[in-house]
Amino acid sequence: MYSDCLVTDEANLEGLRVERPLVLVGLMGVGKTTVGRRLAARLDLPFEDADDAIEQAAGMAVADIFACFGEPEFRRGEQRVIERLLQGPPKVIATGGGAFVQPQTRAAILARGIAIWLDADIETLVERTARRDTRPLLRNGDPRQILTELAERRAPYYAQAPLHVRSTDGPHDATVAAILELLRRHLQGQRDGRAGPGAAGERGYDIHVGPGLLAQAGVLVGPLLNRPMAAVVTDETVAGLHLDTLRAGLGGIAVHPVVLPPGEARKSFAGLEQLCEALLAAGIERKDTVIALGGGVIGDLTGFATAVLRRGCRFIQIPTTLLAQVDSSVGGKTGINTRAGKNLVGAFHQPRLVLCDSDTLATLPPRERAAGYAEIVKYGLIDDPAFFDWLEANGARVLAGEADALRDAVATSCRAKAAVVAADEFETTGRRALLNLGHTFGHALEAEAGYSDRLLHGEAVALGMVLAFDFSVAQGLCPRRTRRGCARIWRQAGCRSTCGPSRSGLMAQPWCGTWRRTRRWRPAA
Repeated sequence: MYSDCLVTDEANLEGLRVERPLVLVGLMGVGKTTVGRRLAARLDLPFEDADDAIEQAAGMAVADIFACFGEPEFRRGEQRVIERLLQGPPKVIATGGGAFVQPQTRAAILARGIAIWLDADIETLVERTARRDTRPLLRNGDPRQILTELAERRAPYYAQAPLHVRSTDGPHDATVAAILELLRRHLQGQRDGRAGPGAAGERGYDIHVGPGLLAQAGVLVGPLLNRPMAAVVTDETVAGLHLDTLRAGLGGIAVHPVVLPPGEARKSFAGLEQLCEALLAAGIERKDTVIALGGGVIGDLTGFATAVLRRGCRFIQIPTTLLAQVDSSVGGKTGINTRAGKNLVGAFHQPRLVLCDSDTLATLPPRERAAGYAEIVKYGLIDDPAFFDWLEANGARVLAGEADALRDAVATSCRAKAAVVAADEFETTGRRALLNLGHTFGHALEAEAGYSDRLLHGEAVALGMVLAFDFSVAQGLCPRRTRRGCARIWRQAGCRSTCGPSRSGLMAQPWCGTWRRTRRWRPAA
């Protein structure tokens, strides 16, 4: 989202509620500190200058840190300081010019704050930076040439900020007014269903949530295509319901449909081979785009196929089930099942775009909607008590398919997952493991059910969460009242909350071995 700061009208702050830190990024000399102070004053928020905080922590000037320890050591310290500043209540933070270029720092900012790229032309930057001689990167060489090279090199990283404001040599208050207007539109867009970036760094993408997105697909998908064509992978059931709507929405984009039989059985080596052969026959090249239209099976299979086809093709997720919209379509995990367990062969492969059209949920049977609801509840349990309370009050509306409640639940879930993924995309820090709540037991149950409709994935996750809380209570790690709250919300949703003999024919003892084979089980140290 972009704005030119020549907008000079006084911004109206009514209804502008900022709940995350606002982080100003951009080259030296764009005015991040000056603008940041004025922006903070307008919003009645605290202001922090990251360079000042670094100097305070180190007990020496930034230029001296560069001279004594070098830039790599400075960047490591800068990351620690910015991660600390991102904690706590909302504030305005001005960062150094190179901070957002560093992958870990950028990921932290995108996950926890709202990044605002403050930009300016080279003439303005040269004039402003000439007023100070304390900038280490400008000490050796022609400032104009250095700033030009830095601008070219860093622009792709700054462009990942969701907001972009171009400053001129005019009053800083004009820049503040432009930021406030752009911020209002951004926050309104989130409330209206644009969930935000779904991954960190260069693999970031937008998640759109709301009605009528299939009909608008051409506008949203077209700019991402290398040429005006795309393959659409779907199954027979979804094709009959939504393929024509998507084809019409894509307009002049040529569509090559690949229609597969429905069911979890497609997530196999045989299914992967069948899909890859079909995509090759359709003439898909590395820079082409494949659209996954369907539930989690279609999304997982298509994602994995595009990860390996031509050594990596682009793909877009258009999930049509509640479960896929709030879980598998976001985060880039793709894969197939084997005899040893679920999703044990796969790849991390991020989509270019996710379109969660709430109109597609109208055709879901109640059981499928309840299965998706299990993953929604998970986000309240792992990290958001306020969302859990909202679900206890509004869960019946979500399950009944009320449009506003569904949209809010899906958008909140997508934002929650995107934040976790942005902070730990490849499961290297343990943060993303939060998303596995209920899946260790759940995947074992699914395997014993033969990955059939005897037990849907969401139903297995719901049972798995109850079992996980039972296990935690038995280990003294969780109070019983938390487990009771978990079971209560499943009963309200009409989901099973016990795992005794049932119509599925599952018993606990036989699947203990399966549980140990799943990748989510870890032996004690």
